[in-house]
Amino acid sequence: MTSTTPAAARRILMVVANPATSTTLGWPVGFWASELIHPWHAFTEAGYTVTIASPDGGPVALDALSDPRDGSGYSAHDLLSLGFLSSPKHAALLEATAPLAGQRAVDHEAIVVCGGQSPMFTFPGATVLHRLLADFWQAGKVTSALCHGTAALLYVKLADGTPLIRGKTMTGFANSEEDYADQFVGQKVMPFRIQDEAVKLGANFITAPAFRPFAFRDGQLITGQQQNSGAEVARLVIAALGA
Repeated sequence: MTSTTPAAARRILMVVANPATSTTLGWPVGFWASELIHPWHAFTEAGYTVTIASPDGGPVALDALSDPRDGSGYSAHDLLSLGFLSSPKHAALLEATAPLAGQRAVDHEAIVVCGGQSPMFTFPGATVLHRLLADFWQAGKVTSALCHGTAALLYVKLADGTPLIRGKTMTGFANSEEDYADQFVGQKVMPFRIQDEAVKLGANFITAPAFRPFAFRDGQLITGQQQNSGAEVARLVIAALGA
């Protein structure tokens, strides 16, 4: 599955959402730190060059609960993300993400779409992302997403109009995890549920117990369940690329 195109040699495109405001809760939302940083670390350790992009380009923001420095302490255990964010060189990568409009499937071996809360409010209308995912898929390249980043897959159609995920086995943020989030916050957090929508489109949606690291590969499609699954996604992507 490794591309034979020299320009794509050992390059991976990682996509994060731009900052937005939750329409259900009214607070700022962004991407989840570990869903970018844990796979990024695995890919770079394996020798891949990673481009971090977002639909609009420019600076991106963390979901507060994913920031290990946040006063809530929710992600204080995430020392890998703490190290990335504490390094000026690495933190600067989040201040100047590449716009998706300038990215091409031919230039990369794989695409990995990260999650967080913003994808649920911004990815439904991110048509450039939808087209890029279709381009990767139709070029036979590894096409991957995790957690709420899998929301983007709901809108991807192939050349014949068929939904990309129809008949595919995949995972993503599960209904059991949405239930937990709603109870934690005390109201409905997300405007829709990925598991329900994926099943409507004909996907075989599988899950592990809530918040257990889990990723699944169905051919060139690789999906991860939630924020604890980034390393598992990276492992499957690297295996699919053959190195």
